Amino acid sequence: MNVLEYSKGVERLVDPMEVGKVLYYQTKMKYLPVWLQKKIVTSSAKKADKMPFVVEPYCTFLFYEINEPDKIQKYLPDDFVPAKSAIFEGDTEKYYGIVSMFRIHTSVFWGARTEFYLVAKNTKTGLLSWIMMDYLSDTISYDEKHGLRSPDSRGVVMTTTCEGDFVCDMESSDGRKSIFCETNLNKSKMRPLDQKLWIEGNTSIAYGRLAGEPDGDLFSLTFFPEEMKQALEIPLSSVRSAKITGDISKIKGTLERAATFPFAQHMLSDAPGMSTHYGSEALLREAVEKVNFKKINTLNKVKR
Repeated sequence: MNVLEYSKGVERLVDPMEVGKVLYYQTKMKYLPVWLQKKIVTSSAKKADKMPFVVEPYCTFLFYEINEPDKIQKYLPDDFVPAKSAIFEGDTEKYYGIVSMFRIHTSVFWGARTEFYLVAKNTKTGLLSWIMMDYLSDTISYDEKHGLRSPDSRGVVMTTTCEGDFVCDMESSDGRKSIFCETNLNKSKMRPLDQKLWIEGNTSIAYGRLAGEPDGDLFSLTFFPEEMKQALEIPLSSVRSAKITGDISKIKGTLERAATFPFAQHMLSDAPGMSTHYGSEALLREAVEKVNFKKINTLNKVKR
């Protein structure tokens, strides 16, 4: 299997009509206690351990150098410590906080998301990891701490224009957190990415203490390494605005890098409660080449 065949296979697993049914069921399940929601989701995940996960073009990242890395340990789950990383190949390694802004379609939700990360090392596996601290979304979501969550942002703007602008404007319904970013992509240049952060890190993702339980709820993405080989570096002079409010803004940082992926990224994500461990790029590639899409039973097709 090659990248093209894998991408087509992931896309075929996403059925918009089935996603609509999941959105309907969530309006009923949100009234259940979190422990019961988790039980239902975990039970479904045992029958469907992978979820098609398509990040649409122009997923954009902002990278903030953490000024006081010793103060971020309290935000990390058990068995993780702050770690330095590089964004692009050849960059100096630094402690980073990351903001990602993107539109996505999966087998269970479809919409816009902004996610806030810290980079850390998993002391059990030694893997560089992305720790999700918080997120905003205009569609449903799920995490161990909150269970099935209704959209927490309305009237979202997440788009590009014919003049090369990217804009993200999201605010939580309660007004307590927001993200506004506006940048132009015309002067961006394609650069090779640091493979340790982008490939190793995306096979070791966990929730931080603001969004998850102490154990981190570790999970992995399954993808061809080529998906993370390169991206457009956006000159900081092209970033006209980047403003964040809420708890995540308390983690002080200085904007150091900006990047965007001008193509869709096709992945399979571990379903809630499931955790795949690859440990190396070679094992990741071996696994993705063996994927049999005919045998994958996605979450939205599990009998309820």
